[in-house]
Amino acid sequence: MTDVPRHSDAEIRDLLKSTKTIAVVGVSANPVRPSYYVARYLSLKGYKVIPVNPGHAGETLFGSRVVGSLEEIEEPVDMLDIFRRSEAVPPIVETALGVLPDLKTVWMQIGVVNHEAAERARDAGCEVVMDRCPKIEHQRLFGELRKAGFATGVISSKL
Repeated sequence: MTDVPRHSDAEIRDLLKSTKTIAVVGVSANPVRPSYYVARYLSLKGYKVIPVNPGHAGETLFGSRVVGSLEEIEEPVDMLDIFRRSEAVPPIVETALGVLPDLKTVWMQIGVVNHEAAERARDAGCEVVMDRCPKIEHQRLFGELRKAGFATGVISSKL
């Protein structure tokens, strides 16, 4: 992975505290997929989650109607959480910057890094987080890491 700027814990905590609405691009309706359980977790923690997936448009996930594209979102969005391959990120960010005027944060999931899109988002005034997961960061920074199914197992040294 190329060099990715890292935010301090305080910066990530502040981003998560100030965020109210998250558009999750590439969300799956399959409960075993990471995009599903991340979006579900965030919705259970009080965030308004807007699922974005053209294959599930019109369905309901996490109490919200799934939209087929960012252009269909009719309310302010603070954070864009991207579950797509790194090479797919630039047009997603470009669209988001054009249709989400209240966007404050572009968050690329673990394994997703695109410096070109990050630079474009920063130039537009957005904070950018790459190669991290807001669910994991929320759990880690707000003391819930062992409560929500991540790293809950105990590895025995006797194995």
